[in-house]
Amino acid sequence: MNAPGFIFGLVLPLILRAERSAGAGFHFASYINNYMVLQKEPAGAVIWGYGMPGATVTVTLDQDQETIMNKVTTVNAHSGIWMVVLDPMKPGGPFELMAQQSFHRINSTLKVHDVLFGDVWLCSGQSNMEMTVSQIFNATQELSATAAYQSVRIFSVSLVQAAEELEDLSLVDLDWSKPTPKNLGHGNFEYMSAVCWLFGRYLYDTLQYPIGLVSSSWGGTPIEAWSSERALEACGIPGKRSTSADSVRGPRAGPRALSVLWNAMIHPLHNMTLKGVIWYQGEANMNFHRDLYNCMFPELIDDWRQTFHHGSHGQTERYFPFGFVQLSSYLRGATPDDQCPEIRWHQTADFGYVPNQRMPNTFMAVAMDLGDRNSPFDSIHPRDKQTVAYRLHLGARAVAYGEKLTFQGPIPEKIELVADKGLLNLTYSQQIQVKMKDKKIFTVSCCDDHHCKWLPAPMDTFSTQTLSLNVSSCPGTLVALRYAWTTWPCEYKQCPLYHPTSTLPAPPFFAFITKQTPEQHKRFLGI
Repeated sequence: MNAPGFIFGLVLPLILRAERSAGAGFHFASYINNYMVLQKEPAGAVIWGYGMPGATVTVTLDQDQETIMNKVTTVNAHSGIWMVVLDPMKPGGPFELMAQQSFHRINSTLKVHDVLFGDVWLCSGQSNMEMTVSQIFNATQELSATAAYQSVRIFSVSLVQAAEELEDLSLVDLDWSKPTPKNLGHGNFEYMSAVCWLFGRYLYDTLQYPIGLVSSSWGGTPIEAWSSERALEACGIPGKRSTSADSVRGPRAGPRALSVLWNAMIHPLHNMTLKGVIWYQGEANMNFHRDLYNCMFPELIDDWRQTFHHGSHGQTERYFPFGFVQLSSYLRGATPDDQCPEIRWHQTADFGYVPNQRMPNTFMAVAMDLGDRNSPFDSIHPRDKQTVAYRLHLGARAVAYGEKLTFQGPIPEKIELVADKGLLNLTYSQQIQVKMKDKKIFTVSCCDDHHCKWLPAPMDTFSTQTLSLNVSSCPGTLVALRYAWTTWPCEYKQCPLYHPTSTLPAPPFFAFITKQTPEQHKRFLGI
């Protein structure tokens, strides 16, 4: 018997089987496919996938059959993952991306075509982010207006939950695609997010280069489901357990267990190079862990930033821009009237505005004046997503792109009590437009030796930057002032205070008028 030949006869099928397996197991990550947008300069886009451990992978970027870039790496022996960081690219395209794996005598090739470089934004949250273009005002017109926006590409993650952090998406609803009436209006609360799409469209109108939009949302979900264990533990919520929120589940309620959507729908994207994130969530926390939202939201933002920065090998900025929608108005039914205002306040980490020291490089779209009494999807789902997206894009232009423009409504910077006249004078940080004198939207906390109560402070006189409130009805001590502290503070676009040129509404706020002791201050926590 020829021993070497016999052994080779045994080993050869194993080699061939391994080589066939190498070819079959070689693939890109779930979100790398035709029509995608990769992050442009100054960052480098991360390209990764799976292959045969130890194999060599060569990634090339071609345009018009000319190789622009060539990157070589090996497949990690432990994880079976390969990854390269492309050189920074100017916006534009299209390009063809090719990855070739070499393992012994077998070469396997992957290709994706019509790749663009631009800015990539991740959009996440609950049902108001999930609503599609078919559900919003002027849906037919919006769905027909896609031809001019073929460089705004869209991608939508499937609704999946997981007990542990996934490395890649297990399911995708919509692979990278050019926008069409069908994929923008696929169905109610299915792909593609209207807020996400309209935000990207407004950005494209301004920037005039490709925009990539990644939608990952699930209706009726609390912030805990979108937060990592690290972020939750920082706010005193221990991990590895389910929430106890089933008793407060409303219509369209999604999963509420801790971290399950972070694990399955956000963490798998963490190698992606991003420009920024927009977020629309909070309704599911109005009666669940509401008092912790002012901790959980800043922690979520910081944790997402840290994770994406690390996952992209430093290509996604450590403090990338993060925009969000402050909750709109809705007909509250049996819901206590302070829950929605509290969440709005906690969305700003109790500052009333952003950016602030706890939430740097953030921007906010105020939506409390966009209530929709007649929404067929319930008033908690207002249909005017165009104004929401427009206000978000103003914030992005200012915070993410450095434009000098007004992106938030007027906020009081000085409050003075003129006791002998029974007036409270407010000086604003910018010009104000008073649409109407409202008698109830401002309230003051009036206290005597025994208790405090909130009383209306009717609007009195005003100028271009100041406003006086009549507080003569308070027989005791004025302790605090609130603005728009109700679930439904005004009718559609009819709040009393706006910025005169940008038409941005003044956001709700809470402020102490008199200096408080720690004990007194505690009485107002959570108001």
